[in-house]
Amino acid sequence: MTATNASSGPGFAVLYRWRLHSGSESAFIEAWSKVSGLLRSERGSLGSRLHRGADGLWYSYAQWPSAEARDVAFALGSVDPVASAQMAKAVSERFPEIVLDPVADFMLPMGADGS
Repeated sequence: MTATNASSGPGFAVLYRWRLHSGSESAFIEAWSKVSGLLRSERGSLGSRLHRGADGLWYSYAQWPSAEARDVAFALGSVDPVASAQMAKAVSERFPEIVLDPVADFMLPMGADGS
């Protein structure tokens, strides 16, 4: 079996990493969810996922049709300044983003398995 061609999946993904202030997790999740949903519905994002790592860091990756599409979306400013400020307040340490170039894609979209 060969890997799925990268051109059939998202052309651009970014990994974000944060350390949060203790006790701010719920506020962060709420704000991240709002911002991510608006980026998807209003700015062309292909979606994102948020994870908590066993190392105490929080991870999110977002998929975009291209780096240019993300640049245009972000150039418009915050999609929700209040939620963005809530996220920033929850973060005690932000790490540099990592750009990911998909080479194979076997992830099901959420709900694709009938759940």
